[in-house]
Amino acid sequence: MAKKDGGLRFQPSGGTRAPQVPVGKKQKLGIERLANDGRGIAFVDGRTWFVSGALPGEQIEARVLGAHGKVVEARVERIFTASPARREEPCVHARTCGGCSLQHMPHADQLELKQRMLAEQLSSLADIQPETWAPALVGPELAYRRRARIAVRWDAKARQLQVGFRAAGSQDIIAISECPVLVQPLQPILRALPGALQALQKPQAIGHVELFQGDASAVLVRHTAALGDSDLALLVSFCRGHDAQLWLQGADEPQPFDESHHLGYRLDAWNLQLGYRPGDFVQVNAAINQAMVAQALDWLAVKPGERVLDLFCGLGNFALPLATQAREVVAVEGVAAMVERAARNANANNLDNVHFFQADLSNPLLGAGWSDGGFAAVLLDPPRDGALQAVKQMAGFGAKRVLYVSCNPTTLARDSAELRQQGYRLTRAGILDMFPQTAHVEAMALFER
Repeated sequence: MAKKDGGLRFQPSGGTRAPQVPVGKKQKLGIERLANDGRGIAFVDGRTWFVSGALPGEQIEARVLGAHGKVVEARVERIFTASPARREEPCVHARTCGGCSLQHMPHADQLELKQRMLAEQLSSLADIQPETWAPALVGPELAYRRRARIAVRWDAKARQLQVGFRAAGSQDIIAISECPVLVQPLQPILRALPGALQALQKPQAIGHVELFQGDASAVLVRHTAALGDSDLALLVSFCRGHDAQLWLQGADEPQPFDESHHLGYRLDAWNLQLGYRPGDFVQVNAAINQAMVAQALDWLAVKPGERVLDLFCGLGNFALPLATQAREVVAVEGVAAMVERAARNANANNLDNVHFFQADLSNPLLGAGWSDGGFAAVLLDPPRDGALQAVKQMAGFGAKRVLYVSCNPTTLARDSAELRQQGYRLTRAGILDMFPQTAHVEAMALFER
C-alpha cells in the first residue's frame, strides 16, 4: 500500500521562474520614456524593455538582442507610429551599425538628454548640483570623428574577408559604404579600404585597421602574421593613392612604413603642435578638443605666477597650453611612453616651464618629489574609472581651484562627493558634446575651495 501523502508541498524559494525571452523574438511595444542612454523604455508582462532607436510615444516592433531576468534589451525593427520628434537618420547604416545610437534624434534633443544625464548622476549619487550650469560646448554634429577602428575578420568557410563596423548588440561585422561622422579626408579611404584588403593574397593575416587624421591621414594595419612582399606593396600603393601614411603593427608597437612619417595635431589658439603615434590617446573630435582646452583655461584663470598640476596629462593636450600662462606646470601620466612623447612635445614647442613625470595615479601621490611645494590649481582628465585616489588627496596639494574633465558622469559624481568632503564646492559644470549622434557624455566641472 502506498504511503499516504501528508499534504506538505515544497517550492523553490524564488517561486516559478518565468521563461526567458529568446534572442531574435519580435515584440510590439509602446514606448513610454527614455533611459539615460537614449534607449526607449517599454513595459510588458512585468518586464522592462530597453529599445535602441525608439522614442517616447512611438508604437514599434522590436527585436530582442538579449534578456536578463526582468530586463530585455532590444532594437527597433519596425515603426508603426512615429514620434513627431523623430528625424531621418543621416547615415544609411544607422539602424544596423553599432557606432551611433542617437541619429534618429534631433541634435538639440541629444544635448538635452546628455545634460539631463549629467544632472541626474550628480544629484542621485552625490546630492550635488553646480552653482552655475555652463552652456553645452558644441561643434559640428557630423564629419567630426578623426579616428576610427575598422573591424576585419576572415570567414574561412566562405573564404572571404569581412570589413566594416561591429553591428549593434553583436560581434557581426556590417559592411560600410559611408560614415557621415568621419572627417572628410578619411571617408574616401573608408570606402576604398574593403576592396584593397580583399585583394590581398593573404587577407587572413589582417587583424584590424585604424584610420587617423591630424596633420596627415594615416592607416594603421594590425597584422597577426608576416605580410608578404606583394601584399605589402599593395598596401603601400593604396596609401599613396590616398595621400596617407602607412603604419604597421605586429606583436610590438605600431611603426611607420616610412621612417620619415610622423603624426601630429595642432592647437591653433596657442600655436602648438603635438606629435603622437597610433595607440596614443588623442581626443576624437578636433573642434571640441580645441574648445574644451580653451574653456578649461578660461575657467581655471591661471595667473602668471602660479604653479599648476595636470594629472592624467597624456601627450600634453592641456599641460602645454597651461604652460603658456603659468609660472610652472607639473604634468603626471601613468603611461611611460606617453610621458616621453609629451616631454618631446614640450621641447619641440620651446616650453621649458612644463615638467612631465610618470606615476601610477591609483596610488598615493603626496610625498612624491614632483608634488613638493603645492599647487594653486589642479586639472584632471582621467579615464572612465575616474580619479578617486587623486581627489582623496586634493586638499593636500593646497589647490584653490580644481578642474575635472570627465568621460563618465557616474565616476564624476562619485569623485565630486569626495571633493566636497575635501572642502571644495562645485561652482560650474557643463557637458562637452565630444561624440554627437551617441549617448556618450563628456563633462567639465570646476571646484573651488
